[in-house]
Amino acid sequence: MLSAVPAREVDAIIRLMGAFRDDPRPDKIDLGVGVWRDALGRTPVMRAVRAAERRLVEAQTTKTYTALAGEPAFHAALARLLLGEGHAADRLAAAATPGGTGAVRQILELVRLADPGATVWISDPTWPNHPAILATLGLPTRTYRYLDRASGGLDREGFLADLGRARRGDVVLLHGACHNPSGIDPDPGLWEELAAVLLATGAVPFVDMAYQGFGAGLDADAAGLRLLARRLPEVLVAASCSKNFGLYRERVGLALALCAEAATRGRVAATLAWLNRQNFAFPPDHGARVVTDILADPVLRADWEDELAAMRAGMDANRRAFALALREASRSDRFGHLAAGRGMFALLGLAPAEVEGLRARHAIYMVGDSRVNIAGLTAATIPVVASAVARVAAEG
Repeated sequence: MLSAVPAREVDAIIRLMGAFRDDPRPDKIDLGVGVWRDALGRTPVMRAVRAAERRLVEAQTTKTYTALAGEPAFHAALARLLLGEGHAADRLAAAATPGGTGAVRQILELVRLADPGATVWISDPTWPNHPAILATLGLPTRTYRYLDRASGGLDREGFLADLGRARRGDVVLLHGACHNPSGIDPDPGLWEELAAVLLATGAVPFVDMAYQGFGAGLDADAAGLRLLARRLPEVLVAASCSKNFGLYRERVGLALALCAEAATRGRVAATLAWLNRQNFAFPPDHGARVVTDILADPVLRADWEDELAAMRAGMDANRRAFALALREASRSDRFGHLAAGRGMFALLGLAPAEVEGLRARHAIYMVGDSRVNIAGLTAATIPVVASAVARVAAEG
């Protein structure tokens, strides 16, 4: 039987991680994997996380199962972080998940149950796991224009025109902040126009919020999501605590569904819990309790916000320094769009052969579409990478 299992292509980022690990060159640079790193290239445990974990270890008296949907206190704490105070809690169904990827999967499973014929619109480009999960589930998929490849900015006209063709009941998958892979986000005016388009078409927004706090700040990064939640009857959300709490391996995520009326909430909440049961039963609890405690304790929350702000400032500084170094190394504005982006990622606009040249000749690793992890840069590596990028770009 097992001999009939089809071969699967190894995920590009996982393959990249393996190639980097096996590369013996001492000067190799990893700009592929999306983890935050400090100036020394480390990904430390955040201070507030350490403190909350110590409290948890000392106070916790059992490791028995939690609820299928996770703890309500976690749902409430993260919903406030995402949607702000005063959100429509009576219309909100939620379930804890194994990371943001688990939340994306559960929301798309919910969509398939609600309407297996619903088309899911994804940005061009988008995070590779979005189309992979959609293909696995067999949901119809279409792309909408997002990035203007010539300028490196957002294609506003194409974005709105394509989404204007969505039908009632379609789902529009949006990046809440720090678009992956481009780092280019809608401005407040475009979020307003988007809300009007969605209201007119009847399409349902699905916001993937993986990087809240990495862009312009916790509230600013959630402003687009909160606008949609105020204006539209239904909103779907997948949230991750991997990046902003540094809880990568703890797998902390939340699937949220804002329902059109409170009467629907119970059915949706029960369905999300049922989906958890079918997929993994009970969600991970340790990281979710850490997040809940940090958000509930004023001292821990203040320390977490301070450290998160420092991480954001470090990425912003790296982005500006890298854009300047590329300008000087290439003697052009070809890479000027990088400075306008936010968060962890940026697209250099290199061809796959140029990306391979960076790996083969310069030991610089990035994803094949030339996505770079801005947080993987340091003051020492920025000029090295900029020089190599300019060289391969000039060589074509």
